[in-house]
Amino acid sequence: MTAAEAMANAAARLRAAGVPDPARDARLLLAHAAQVDAARVTLIAPEDIAPEIAERYDHLIALRAVRVPVSHLVGRRAFYGRDFRVSDAVLDPRPETETLIEAALSAPFARVLDLGTGSGCILVTLLAERDQATGVGVDLSEVACLEASSNAVTHGVADRAQVLCSDWRDAVDGRFDLIVSNPPYIAADEVAALAPEVARHEPRMALTDGGDGLSAYRVIAAQAGAYLEAEGRVICEIGHLQGSVVMALFDDHGWGDVALLPDLDGRDRCVIARNPA
Repeated sequence: MTAAEAMANAAARLRAAGVPDPARDARLLLAHAAQVDAARVTLIAPEDIAPEIAERYDHLIALRAVRVPVSHLVGRRAFYGRDFRVSDAVLDPRPETETLIEAALSAPFARVLDLGTGSGCILVTLLAERDQATGVGVDLSEVACLEASSNAVTHGVADRAQVLCSDWRDAVDGRFDLIVSNPPYIAADEVAALAPEVARHEPRMALTDGGDGLSAYRVIAAQAGAYLEAEGRVICEIGHLQGSVVMALFDDHGWGDVALLPDLDGRDRCVIARNPA
């Protein structure tokens, strides 16, 4: 069997399993199985596929057919121009989170705190883009902290990034001029309606607070001012229907310049506020 025939068969299996964009996934997984760049798959398409590659590829396709995310199968996910190590212990970096990155980079910062750092994609990206900045990432998951630390090493910011296993700011000292967070904001009763790749394979604690999806914002709005420099900023990613209620939480706690930022699809994606102290 040629690589092209193997891809066609794999795409048909994925399509029958209801996987979105099966041809793309079949190509990416063949590249991973053959250990070639995805852009070079067309070059090997006419060639016979080696038995060991065929076996590895069949295993990957079988896992993808039961909706294991491609990122978990290949162990990485692209975010803001960099590849990040990921697994089922952390939330996959998503393109819409780049809205938060753009907002953070729109003004200077020297010290950043990332609440619920997960893979570290936000913290590491911000430090990589601002080579004089330092930062702290906290997460309740020890495995997530290990992955964030690994990504910090991979992208050359480990000497400026401290990753702590902590329940929000319990282990954090000092003040920051920027606080960022992509907290669990899915309401508990909405989890079942998520795509299988998300509901079955991403950590529940990174998806939902087990309640209405707003508990993290209540904590941040009430407490973040105490460890933010005067005129410092807080930027939180939100669910696209949560804008007005999250803005109201920050307004109720006296934050200044509370604003709502859309993502590239025009959906509400981040709330940004300034410490008026």
